[in-house]
Amino acid sequence: MNRAKIIKTDQEHQQALERLMQLMDKDPVAGTAEADELDLLALLVEHYERERYPIEPPDPVEAIQFRMDQMGLTRNDLTQYIGSTSRVSEVLNRKRPLSLNMIRKLSSGLGLSADVLIREPNQRSANESDIDWQAFPLAEMRNRGYFDSFSGSLQELKEYAAEHLSRFLDSVPGGPSLRPALLRTSAHLRPNDKEMDSYALCIWQIRVLQKAQATPLPTRYKIGTVNQEFMVRLARESWSSQGPLIAREYLNRHGIHLVTEPHLPRTYLDGAVCKNADGNPVIAFTLRHDRLDNFWFTLMHELAHIALHLDGDAAWFIDDLDVEDNNRVEREADMLAQDVLIPQARWGERKPADIPSVVALAGQLNIAPEIIAGRLRRESNNHKLFGKRFRTKIKPLFATEFART
Repeated sequence: MNRAKIIKTDQEHQQALERLMQLMDKDPVAGTAEADELDLLALLVEHYERERYPIEPPDPVEAIQFRMDQMGLTRNDLTQYIGSTSRVSEVLNRKRPLSLNMIRKLSSGLGLSADVLIREPNQRSANESDIDWQAFPLAEMRNRGYFDSFSGSLQELKEYAAEHLSRFLDSVPGGPSLRPALLRTSAHLRPNDKEMDSYALCIWQIRVLQKAQATPLPTRYKIGTVNQEFMVRLARESWSSQGPLIAREYLNRHGIHLVTEPHLPRTYLDGAVCKNADGNPVIAFTLRHDRLDNFWFTLMHELAHIALHLDGDAAWFIDDLDVEDNNRVEREADMLAQDVLIPQARWGERKPADIPSVVALAGQLNIAPEIIAGRLRRESNNHKLFGKRFRTKIKPLFATEFART
């Protein structure tokens, strides 16, 4: 009996065919050694031919035209699947690619396999997901210039939403982990009575990672770098009018990204912290509250997460600091942030009650008086306290980053 083996060359293929023909002529009885050899040889020959001479799938346009001929359809009949008559003409003349939306309609309406019509890898993965591509904030993303290579209308973007969004979601390492079914993430979020738009939140997270990726850092982050001493030293930069920019430079030198990205509708967040694919922490701000005190408290809160929690299970900590959260993790971050900015022992002695005492305490602690005034406003729930004093805005320092929003 000849010993069957994997076929690797055309010569071996020819020899296997000759042996296969010999066995077929003998018509061996099922269960015999020769019958088993025949079955095995048939599989080996089929495998080699499939690998060596792959059959190209039919061209999508030709498949559509063939089905039109079979069903007696005209181009007008395709408008319900593709769109206007001009768009049908563009597709059939190969001047416009099929969108996933068109493919799904054609597959259902004409009985064509989606595998025949799909040509782009991103379309295949998008088709296999259960994501509602129209649920993303497409209009806002277009207005902000999130799609670098797209300059068409909103309607055009909606038609090719799956294609553009797939590329966007896959644009940074770590991004695909944010897009399982229903867009569940491993983020820690503060509880909120308002319904969070998970699609918009996912997009915001990807945008943050994109911005971090676009700005390589001079060094890698070393675990343990951020501690209370590190945070206190950084908080003292709040005294400078350029403090937030100095903070960014300081953090960058220690392997920490600091990026700003305005929040998207129905995301309700002030800031977040995560690690990118390189292991460097990324702190992100929305600056939705355009106040210096909010910036510094948010920064210290996210740094506290780096110092205390970022090496745990959560990939992200996403914070709406307007919401009270009794969760241990958030309570620890709040307490450390408060103590770094204004030591609790000092705050408990005698809280400042007027403008001169705010300025005096700020001078003693080497921090911006806005931080002290802001804490007094929050604790008293009196946001009119001190009138127009201590209300320095933060966005002018990041004007170019907010120019398109």
